Amino acid sequence: MSDEDLLNPPRYATQILLKQVISILTAWGMPSKQAHVASYVMVETDLRGVDSHGINMLHQYEETFRRGALNIKAQTKVIRDRTTTALLDADRGLGHPVSVEAMEMAIKKAKSHDVGIVCVTNSHHFGAAGYYAELAAHQGLIGIVTTSTRGISMVPTRGTQPVLGTNPFAFAAPAGKYDPLVLDFATTVAAVNKVKVRKLRELELPAGWVNDGDGQAVLDPNEAINIFDNKNWGGLNPVGGIGETLGGHKGYGLAIFSHILSGAMSGASFSPIRVKNSNTDTPDDLGHYFQAINPESFRTKEDYEADIEVVIETLRAVKPRDPEKPVLVPGEPEQISRKDRKKNGIPINRNLRNLIREIARNANVEYLLENATTE
Repeated sequence: MSDEDLLNPPRYATQILLKQVISILTAWGMPSKQAHVASYVMVETDLRGVDSHGINMLHQYEETFRRGALNIKAQTKVIRDRTTTALLDADRGLGHPVSVEAMEMAIKKAKSHDVGIVCVTNSHHFGAAGYYAELAAHQGLIGIVTTSTRGISMVPTRGTQPVLGTNPFAFAAPAGKYDPLVLDFATTVAAVNKVKVRKLRELELPAGWVNDGDGQAVLDPNEAINIFDNKNWGGLNPVGGIGETLGGHKGYGLAIFSHILSGAMSGASFSPIRVKNSNTDTPDDLGHYFQAINPESFRTKEDYEADIEVVIETLRAVKPRDPEKPVLVPGEPEQISRKDRKKNGIPINRNLRNLIREIARNANVEYLLENATTE
């Protein structure tokens, strides 16, 4: 095959990808309802162009499942349930189903009591944080989400060794006649999974994503992944970069507070400690944080929406440097991608197809992407 497959890969219909992921998860033993929820979140994430956190993650989930760390038949347990807050135990399960449940619970509390906060403990990776924050926005609420992380990949400001993860934050807000505003970002310059996507696409890393522990940029994604997996020095730079001049200490600080909200408050693990004391079947024990806020607690829905619409229109009216690249608002790139991919399919290059083929074979289910492109 030519490099055209990497630069302009074939596209696949949403329903085919959903069917493929559901077949794999149910073959592993996940109950049908949870498998449908997890699959939908993954494919929706790919629709929005966040390829690092969609079906690309199946490879990591399979590895976690095969070594016995992931409880594929998990049943969520309510540990605490108060008027505006709750704590859920994910029972060592995949993070998507419990996260949808947690945000829906936070939404219900916010509609009744103006604010709802639900934390989750004993979980695994949940995909893209922005998906859950946007659930609140579609219900007329402001959503805030953050999570602790599985790995240790961020080198803190002034450090040489990784100690924190990518610890993302997501915010979403209803925007009246416009699509919700959605901001979803890692507290590192890029997420580990974005490095893995660059590897799958056989692309170099941008300078500034990863450093080698001596402050030198790592451009080879294979070298970067080797650092993540096998080295005790080097790793991802925090948002703002490797130094303090451009605010790297701010990204580092955000990551700490992400863990406070999602990890320390829920009682979930702290990755540097867990990794040192883990066995093959040790669960990730991640913590998640979900908050919903009702703007009508403060003013009328109409007044709030009118102000947000003015904000969006003012930002979009800013003169761009490049007329071909207008100023966008948070969430707009994902909405543009979603409209395109919903119509034309989700691009899956040969390296990712090969991974999915192997995962399907391991699960003894049919590989559905052989001749199923939208072309």
